[in-house]
Amino acid sequence: MRLFVGIPLAATVIEELSAITTRLQSNEAGLRWSAPESRHITLQFLGTASQQQYECLVDRLRAPHLSPVPIKLESLGLLDRAGIFFAGVRITPALLSLQQHVIAATGHCGFIPEDRPYRPHITLARAKGKGGAQHLEIWKSRISRQPSFTSFIAKEFILYESFTRSTGSHYEIRERFRLDGR
Repeated sequence: MRLFVGIPLAATVIEELSAITTRLQSNEAGLRWSAPESRHITLQFLGTASQQQYECLVDRLRAPHLSPVPIKLESLGLLDRAGIFFAGVRITPALLSLQQHVIAATGHCGFIPEDRPYRPHITLARAKGKGGAQHLEIWKSRISRQPSFTSFIAKEFILYESFTRSTGSHYEIRERFRLDGR
């Protein structure tokens, strides 16, 4: 199974992002837009996991009691090399603490964290094939001003399983972990 750990979005934020992407979308084939229900903030991508690793993850991620995390979205942007159109997420001490907890917990189960700095974001679209990055630039140019987003409090994080399909990735919730501070 292919796994990752992420924070689900508040319904209000999903609606705000959907309004933006609906306005920007067209029938051009250069981009694959993410489904509103699949949008999340990744804490760590894990990749392929065995059943033993899965059980270790559930045990380790559940262990400490962490407080809810305030989430604030920032501006829309592009990750040119990766071909991603995204909404940025402000890095706060609480978000970084949660991400570091996840990294430490998953390390005990044999997962190696990425060596690049954590850059939280919500993927809105991915470039498809050659020339996809040009489509990203076109979409970015259609944004006349940066939107403002509703802040929310993350009260849980989730262990997702990822399935690759011809229409894009599909995610299923495997486990929920409450952020209740107790």
